[in-house]
Amino acid sequence: MAILRMLALYAHTIRHMKPRQISGRIGMRIIRPRADVSPAPGLRGLNGGAWREPARLAPSMTGPVRFRFLNEIRDLDESGWDDPQTPLLWRYNLHYFDDLAARGARARKAWHVPLILRWIAQNPPGQGTGWDPYPTSLRIVNWIRWALEGNELPAEAIHSLAVQTRWLMRRLEWHLLGNHLFANAKALVFAGLFFAGDEAERWLRRGLSILGREIPEQILPDGGHFELSPMYHAIACMDMLDLLNILHCLPEDQGGLTAPLRKAIEERLPSMLGWLSVMSHPDGEIAFFNDTAIGIAPAPGDIHAYGQRLGMMADKNGGTPGLTHLRDSGYIRINAGPASLFLDVARVGADYIPGHAHADTLSCELSVHGRRLLVNGGISTYAAGHERVKQRGTAMHNTVVVDGEDSSEVWSAFRLARRARPFGLRIAENGGDYIVRCRHDGYGRLCGKPVHERVWRFAAQELVVEDRIVPAHGHTCLARWRFHPAIHLQREDSAWLAVAGGRCRAKITFDASFSRLRQEGWHPGFGMVEPCSVLEAGLMQGASVMRLDWSMWGEGKKCTSFS
Repeated sequence: MAILRMLALYAHTIRHMKPRQISGRIGMRIIRPRADVSPAPGLRGLNGGAWREPARLAPSMTGPVRFRFLNEIRDLDESGWDDPQTPLLWRYNLHYFDDLAARGARARKAWHVPLILRWIAQNPPGQGTGWDPYPTSLRIVNWIRWALEGNELPAEAIHSLAVQTRWLMRRLEWHLLGNHLFANAKALVFAGLFFAGDEAERWLRRGLSILGREIPEQILPDGGHFELSPMYHAIACMDMLDLLNILHCLPEDQGGLTAPLRKAIEERLPSMLGWLSVMSHPDGEIAFFNDTAIGIAPAPGDIHAYGQRLGMMADKNGGTPGLTHLRDSGYIRINAGPASLFLDVARVGADYIPGHAHADTLSCELSVHGRRLLVNGGISTYAAGHERVKQRGTAMHNTVVVDGEDSSEVWSAFRLARRARPFGLRIAENGGDYIVRCRHDGYGRLCGKPVHERVWRFAAQELVVEDRIVPAHGHTCLARWRFHPAIHLQREDSAWLAVAGGRCRAKITFDASFSRLRQEGWHPGFGMVEPCSVLEAGLMQGASVMRLDWSMWGEGKKCTSFS
């Protein structure tokens, strides 16, 4: 049975892939090009003075050879560049050189130059993790951005940049597509504009050609990135802003060669920035749907400020009252009184690249008075294993679990087999109260082919969520509600009280067969887990109702059980 199940997972996963991905995987495994270490082309002479201040991340260097990535500190002298005992994602971050563009980078220049030279000396062309296409792409961009900010790249680094770009040209990530291929193309454009001559123009044309196809493919009409992760959307905003930034540094228009890219960016960035606003909580950080963590991309406010420096403004405001439906992405935000509700009525993302998808269909998040109340589980790791699959699973999200199964079949680190499809979406508004109804068929593979229907009723002081599984006979159904770690729960008669700051802020009641409290975890960032409370409610004859009332928030009675 285990073999048959694994074969089924592979079959349902592979059938969604594009032929280019399959051939690309074969090519990546059997073709290993030889690095071209011939002299670098001459430099174009970009106008570095036109480079605008980008949005910046927190520093990752805590010393000349000490790094903090994914909330874990390691020493380069101890672990080296490619220690197999070091998690792959940590090693990737080490090879990105993001600290060159981090906050306060100028003060660490004395660390950066020796680090660049050390990387060149200890990472021979084409050898090791650092030459994988994705870290190569990010490193090319970071070294060039560093130069455009007024720093002088050593001659060895200029030569290495050319070698890296030639290598990347032969290792484009057609097997993955999505954000990886976009990063590859961005690096080719940066290198093609940084260098001059025929070879550089070939790099530029290749990057422009890929972006000419990928921007319309990856950026949906509502502005969202097609992988439907707010974190990767923020990264896509940064990519587009960086590309626009370097185009501003061109001394001339390259005979119109770059004009289509500039036009595509300027047409899409306002809606992309608007999407980011809509999918950001009142606390200024992104909502947790699909693979999302804080700290991987700059904060939304910093990205908006970067856009403004380049003349790009968001065309929507996530803080306006009422309902915003991101129709192409499948997310809904409703602002009513002091509360903001985020609803996932979306597909898992692009069918052929669901690696960052979670089984979170019909989940939701809620903020009240600027404080997160209901949260999805987040992510802390990309390493294949039980924890990664669990964090992508339905039980980590504010929705219904049937028979302990996931609504979409997440498996391995980035695999997805059968996936939930939402349908029957209906939206109504009555005097400031909102009703959203939707269904999904993710449990259709189970006996009886049950369908999950959810109705949200949202007002200024209350959220009511009705869940129904049809047919329910023979199934164990649980609605799960995860609360932010700052919120503690205590029982009062048949209700639950949400306590924060020593005061009762909200009251939760259920029409269900039972409700019980569990202590689990929330993962706001890689390598992080914070204890949090989860309420679990059993559906009674396939139905349950959760009522969350925050009318007491401002004058909540003093609760002595928690501080």
